[in-house]
Amino acid sequence: MDIRYFAWLRERIGTGHETVETRAETVADLIEDLKALSDAHAFAFSDTNAIRAAVDQELVPFDASIAGAKEVAFFPPMTGG
Repeated sequence: MDIRYFAWLRERIGTGHETVETRAETVADLIEDLKALSDAHAFAFSDTNAIRAAVDQELVPFDASIAGAKEVAFFPPMTGG
């Protein structure tokens, strides 16, 4: 599965994109798998209240299924102006 990171998540993890193999069923499960990859991942996902997720470019809650997904993206909340 392709994982994309934006803004400070990309900076903390050190890459904007990676491919991972996972058996995660939800976004929340995937986050737990990602946190186990490295200290940088654990730090980036330490406050999930400051993170939003999109599955195949659709904004979703963390309990959303990732079954069949090709891409999951993580980014901070967006603001408008």
